[in-house]
Amino acid sequence: MGIIKLILAYIMCLSQILAPVDIMLTPGGEAAYFTDWSVSDTFDADDYVELVKQEDEDFVILNLTDIQLSDAKAYGEHGTYSEELITKLVEEKQPDLITLSGDNAWDTAAYLRLIEFLDGFDIPWAPVMGNHDGQGCISEFWVAYNFIQAENCLFQFGPKDMGYGNYIINITENGEIVHTLFMMDTHSDAEFILEDGTKVEGYDHLWNNQQKWYKWAVNSIKEMAGKTVESTAIMHIPVFEYVEAWEMVSIDSDESEMGVLNPEYSDIASGRCYELSCPAPVNNGFYSLCQELGSTKTILVGHDHVNDYHINYNGIKLAYAVKSGFGSYWRDDMIGGTTITINAVGNANVENHYYDVVANGWVLEH
Repeated sequence: MGIIKLILAYIMCLSQILAPVDIMLTPGGEAAYFTDWSVSDTFDADDYVELVKQEDEDFVILNLTDIQLSDAKAYGEHGTYSEELITKLVEEKQPDLITLSGDNAWDTAAYLRLIEFLDGFDIPWAPVMGNHDGQGCISEFWVAYNFIQAENCLFQFGPKDMGYGNYIINITENGEIVHTLFMMDTHSDAEFILEDGTKVEGYDHLWNNQQKWYKWAVNSIKEMAGKTVESTAIMHIPVFEYVEAWEMVSIDSDESEMGVLNPEYSDIASGRCYELSCPAPVNNGFYSLCQELGSTKTILVGHDHVNDYHINYNGIKLAYAVKSGFGSYWRDDMIGGTTITINAVGNANVENHYYDVVANGWVLEH
């Protein structure tokens, strides 16, 4: 039955599948979707998306991560239960915005189904790219193009030569910016040269020009608002400091080769670590830049499906979002979503939410 559904989906989606292909085959066709950017540019309304926070009400963001369904799974039980999970989250958390921190889907039909499903909530939603986004599709541009076609999707291609989807969402109240979301592409894989000259391959992260763009935006928003505005960076691959932070707050234990949380650090840390954090093999300095500028107080990532720890590491919360779908690998006790709640003064509170997989009848082959 799932195969029949998938074949019908391909037939029904054929025009959507092919629409971006003409653009991709046209010389320079993709370039028209990106913006030119220079550090000397003036920051204005074209450089961000604005969402309005209601006075005296919290602004609630629901983050989903690593849904990561293949075509076959999207049109089978894995897809049905993933959609049921996400629907429960939306109904219970009543978000003002839905964000996705990467590895959103794996294949072509799965992507189109996910976009249609999310757009159906009639809630603004904003994705970033993960290292697997586009791998099972025609291209990453194809994914980005279909994002911008969705009625409620806030995705923007962003400045050229920075990847796909570096954009800014400013949350305002009474005309004043109270919080900023930096949506950033951490790319896929790259080759690095270590200090001793050794070449290594590993996961990529934010490039130098992305960090210059981020610094320009933080300082521009500060000038616009007359103060440093608190911000959250949403991306897929963790910064290098996630490893250092967990090493600081954990203790060795026979229960897990990753160690367990040391109760002495319960005031600044929570959660679990069931796999080694997988950042780039070299430190790109983004965390230090966040410290220097003083705006970003939370970095929220996905990528490592069976980690859910949150650690306040020298003033910046390094947080893993909870895996939100039944693609790739997962733990039954680590499925759900993450909320970022923005209060009256623009401070962000990050919280993970879980669902009992067995109790909900989501008994699936891993």
